[in-house]
Order: sequence, then structure tokens, then C-alpha cells
Amino acid sequence: MPTTAMPAPPRSALYETDFYDWALRTAALLREGRFAELDLEHTAEEIEGLARCDSRQIENRTVVLIAHLLKKRYQPSLATRSWDRIIVTRRSRLQTVLQDSPSLRRMLPAMVERAWENALKLAMVETGLDRGALPATCPFTIEEIYGADILAL
Repeated sequence: MPTTAMPAPPRSALYETDFYDWALRTAALLREGRFAELDLEHTAEEIEGLARCDSRQIENRTVVLIAHLLKKRYQPSLATRSWDRIIVTRRSRLQTVLQDSPSLRRMLPAMVERAWENALKLAMVETGLDRGALPATCPFTIEEIYGADILAL
């Protein structure tokens, strides 16, 4: 008895049941110009998700940057080369993201604002200082956080 191929599930159903297969099929449809067959809603959602990924990456790196800058300012006698290495590494990785997505540069002040509370908590854990020993708001300028190289791009 010959087997018959099962028809592919509707695109939206495939998105819910097998994201990997959905993504590969969507990419193939795009390359082939078969736009009418696309699951447009989920495709748009995933593209927006890609944009959010870069934004989250910048915010996460900003948290670590600010925490290390706080450590250096409020415990300078304990500063190590690894703190400097982390600052340089985070800035370098941020520069890469901003080169690929330069429009995110205008969001840096908002990133600092959103990252501040988590940076403060991280600095408190890593230094042993309590909240009262650290500033209530971010004491660093955008230039001090990100470095002139990143802002000059």
C-alpha cells in the first residue's frame, strides 16, 4: 500500500508546533518570492523579536558596565585588572552591536535609565556596599559609560 505525503499544516499551526521547521519554511518562501504563502503575523512578530534582541543585549551589557564603573569609583583600592578587562570587553561588544544597528545609539540614555536599578543591585552584591553607600541615580555620563569611541561611530 503506497504511503501518501501528509500535507503541511497551516503556517500558523506549524509556528506553534515546530518553530524550527516554521522558520526554515518561512525563509524558503521568502527566498522563492512566494509571499502569499507566508504566515505574515508570526513573521512580523519574529522580526520585531530580532530587534528587541539587540536592544536587550545593549541593556544587559550596560548593567555590567555601570556596575563595574560603580565598583571602580566606590572601591578604588580593590580595583583589579579584571574589572578593566570587563569594561573594555563590554564596550567592545556594544560597539559591534551598535555598528550593526546604529539607530539603537539614540536609545542609550533610556538604556542607562532602565539598567540603573539592576546595575546598582549587581554592584551592591559584588562590593558588599549597601544602597546608602551608593548614589540614588546614575552618576555617570553617557560618555563615561560607553566611551567616546562608541559614541563617535
